Amino acid sequence: MNSSDTDKKDIVLRLNDIQKSFGSVTILSDVNLSIVKGETVVILGRSGTGKSVILKCIIGLLRPDSGSVELFGQQFLNLSEKEENKLRIKIGFLFQSGALYDSMTVRQNLEFPIIRQPDYKKSDLSPKVIEQLKNVGLEESIDKVPSELSGGMQKRIGLARTLMLDPQIILYDEPTTGLDPFTSNEISHLILSMQNKYNVSSLIVTHDMACAKLVADRIVVLKDGKFAAEGTYEELEKSEDEFVKGFFEFS
Repeated sequence: MNSSDTDKKDIVLRLNDIQKSFGSVTILSDVNLSIVKGETVVILGRSGTGKSVILKCIIGLLRPDSGSVELFGQQFLNLSEKEENKLRIKIGFLFQSGALYDSMTVRQNLEFPIIRQPDYKKSDLSPKVIEQLKNVGLEESIDKVPSELSGGMQKRIGLARTLMLDPQIILYDEPTTGLDPFTSNEISHLILSMQNKYNVSSLIVTHDMACAKLVADRIVVLKDGKFAAEGTYEELEKSEDEFVKGFFEFS
């Protein structure tokens, strides 16, 4: 097998010429990106410029106006609903808020993604729930409800729930937003730990430069609807481009 075949096999996500507008306002004009297995990529960009729109196009919450989304070698946008749902299981999505169900305990929140699968057979999910809660250091919270948890704890529980389906790629939408620096650092280290433990690929939208520096293998910078710069944290930190430099001035 030649190197190009190997590279193609290792790509878990490829965005090809993604375009998205809302009315007369163009948000994404030419977005191209590939992520390989086990890689963590961070998206930087100003507020309201389409970073979260990219994540929603990947997961299918929004449909791009043109372009294609390839997941694990399959054209995601051309699949039937059944095939799409089957593929979506491989994708974890961590929302800004953690998006826990208020009426459910932590245990029930973690069990929910599994029991709603069409091929689920009733079984004791406790070992898997406890395993994932141990991963995030919150096994003692198993019978609590979200209102009893801090914002940082809810984010960690949200990550534990995401891991219940053994995703191959996780999309993070501002995972440290609204958290104090200490808790943000905890979440960043947790993301890194889960990436190392499960070799999961990650795409992270964040304004938290400390988080980006810690977790990113590669950073892409969104400007005017497309990625205008790409590189490691250290490479982009030395950029002479004024737009790119603006993200590193206070880091």
